[in-house]
Amino acid sequence: MKAAVLNEPNEPLDIEDLQIDDPGPKEVLLRTVASGVCHSDLHMIRRRRGPLVPGHEPAGIVERIGDDVTYVKPGDRVIACLSIFCGICDFCTSGRTHLCGGAMFDRREGEPSRLRRADGTPVGQMSQLSSFAEQMLVPENALVKIRDEMPLDCAALIGCGVTTGLGAALYRARVEAGSTCAVVGCGGVGLSLVQGCRIAGATKIIAVDTQPWKLDLAKKVGATHGVDASEGDAAKQVQELTDGGVDYAFEAVGSNATARQAYDMAKRGGTAVLVGVITEREGLSLPGFDLVLNEKQVLGSTMGSVGFRIAMPRFVDLYLNGQLLLDEIISARRPLGEINTCFDEMREGSAARSVIVFE
Repeated sequence: MKAAVLNEPNEPLDIEDLQIDDPGPKEVLLRTVASGVCHSDLHMIRRRRGPLVPGHEPAGIVERIGDDVTYVKPGDRVIACLSIFCGICDFCTSGRTHLCGGAMFDRREGEPSRLRRADGTPVGQMSQLSSFAEQMLVPENALVKIRDEMPLDCAALIGCGVTTGLGAALYRARVEAGSTCAVVGCGGVGLSLVQGCRIAGATKIIAVDTQPWKLDLAKKVGATHGVDASEGDAAKQVQELTDGGVDYAFEAVGSNATARQAYDMAKRGGTAVLVGVITEREGLSLPGFDLVLNEKQVLGSTMGSVGFRIAMPRFVDLYLNGQLLLDEIISARRPLGEINTCFDEMREGSAARSVIVFE
């Protein structure tokens, strides 16, 4: 099978022919139909050394199953998610499966690698998925079945970015009807946050970005106002639009500066929800005096804070009902051979979400 392989940090991916192992117990072999290109893939490309196949936002069709697989069968249409769950740990049994990680399903030392080169060199997987490849070998507990009528190029986005955004608004913040919201950063996750706020019934949704075209796109999917952060203090602009700040401010960029902006956009008693991944080297500084006396809340949210087997079929229904707009946020559909173009566009900030399609 052909796959996009990361060999050196911050270098273009190489398209290579790789071998994929047979499914073992609790494993499923998929034919990859589509994969979104996520900013987390770029984070990995910048800092990891290979060989490794990135990609973690896929949809596909089950081809073969290993022993003890009971949830799916060949021919099922599925979304694969990095929120792999074991079902027995404290996180899983307390209803927080998104915090599990499913490390128990990774192949152990001494077992054959799921991916390898023709000479036997092991090739690593990203989050036990590696969706920039024509096939995927993944744990059964990384999959959720979806309706046959759902287009798989749009379904792929639900595998990470859409669920991260919708989940943060609907499940983590629990935005109420009639509330006010701000979303800092209008890429794929931010545009999904905007839609989560709209679906929840927020009456004022302020999109914040430095690029006017992204603000225009945010308005198409549900934002009521746009703030150009390149034209002055974004937090002050939001405060002026809302007479003091919003009920919920979401950060979807991943930096200390934008996290502080979101915090400052929240009104007294308001909530800042940090969704963008701040690097391990970068700390987070917030004013303790204001945090306490104004009773603000700061929440973190990973993968939408949802159990994906429950949430993702609901998001599919929202798309098929016309409430969730996905085609509108896809900037380009490209073949695997153009994967590096997708990352170039991401670095330039000229794409909201690109999708790799395999057929």
